[in-house]
Amino acid sequence: MGKYQRIFVVVLDSFGIGAMPDAEKFGDRGVDTFGHIAEHMKDFYIPNLTRLGLVNLHPAAGLQPAEAPIGRFAVLSEASNGKDTMTGHWEMMGIRTDKPFKTFTKTGFPKELIDELEKRCGKKVIGNKAASGTAILDELGEEEIRDGSMIVYTSADSVLQIAGNEESFDLANLYRCCKIARELTMKPEWRVGRVIARPYIGTKKGHFVRTANRHDYALKPTGPTALNALKDGGLDVLSVGKINDIFVGEGITEAVRSKSSVHSMDQTVDAAKRSDWKGLCFTNLVDFDALWGHRRNPVGYGHELERFDVGLENLMNNMKKDDLLLLTADHGNDPTYTGTDHTREKVPLIAWSPSYQSGGRLPDEDTFAVIGASITDNFGLSMPKGTIGHSILAEI
Repeated sequence: MGKYQRIFVVVLDSFGIGAMPDAEKFGDRGVDTFGHIAEHMKDFYIPNLTRLGLVNLHPAAGLQPAEAPIGRFAVLSEASNGKDTMTGHWEMMGIRTDKPFKTFTKTGFPKELIDELEKRCGKKVIGNKAASGTAILDELGEEEIRDGSMIVYTSADSVLQIAGNEESFDLANLYRCCKIARELTMKPEWRVGRVIARPYIGTKKGHFVRTANRHDYALKPTGPTALNALKDGGLDVLSVGKINDIFVGEGITEAVRSKSSVHSMDQTVDAAKRSDWKGLCFTNLVDFDALWGHRRNPVGYGHELERFDVGLENLMNNMKKDDLLLLTADHGNDPTYTGTDHTREKVPLIAWSPSYQSGGRLPDEDTFAVIGASITDNFGLSMPKGTIGHSILAEI
């Protein structure tokens, strides 16, 4: 069955490679996540990404292209109207989103929504503004613990986040309140992409630490995706990191949560070492975006890429001859740009298999959906009705 028995899709969350032609409509002029990171790095060392062809695909300061790249690589543009996590991942698997999710970055959430949330949760809301998750804990964590209130905040993304202390709020109660918020924000005028539980521990400002018990309550995909086609076709669909949350379990047969991007790569390597599955392993590496892109830290982002490069070599060394690796991204988040929002960028697609005899440049594509279409094509399946994308399996 298929040219490849197992396909590994690894999403470097926010790893854009230059502005889309319509980037200015999104407020993004001259953005280039990878290019600008390279300009800030000293002795930037990503040998495995380089030999796969990343620098051949997108030249970057201080890095030399591979003389004979072993990967096959292309630039993908986003067909959907957006630059967020869900829009990007959904498009990879065949869904085009034309109506972007709501954001409340400048205003906070409407009084009507907050009033209803307070009433149903039984807690007073504090915060209700766009903020860094760590900064708002230092600002309001002690008050939340003391008064039994609830920290609600947003960001440049389409999210409603609720922070709660694991001891005084109680994790189960935090999840309950997030489910209520998810229900309320199903209204079209309040429709955010995700509600996120942000549990933390600690009792004093400067000592608060967010835990790994984060949970995302996302909207379900607006229709079946390539993941559903694979699952319905009897194949395994393994989710690593927040993939399961992004797709709300749709089309997933097995899911593991991750503590960090390094941990996600270790879990992906563990999957490669197993011989009891056939199909897709879909991994998201969130730290690039959450820890470095949004916090506008290009050097931190660069070092995260260096750590990833080590895990990448480990994964490649554990892949079988009939395995395929696809590296890509869901949007940009230029850590040198103004503000804290994602950036509207093109993304890389880098393919590699131990069976490759040679690498090289592939034609650019106008949608991320070539990924899902190529995966289903590999296994002799059709994409669900209403999806977009065309297969480039013959090239990869």
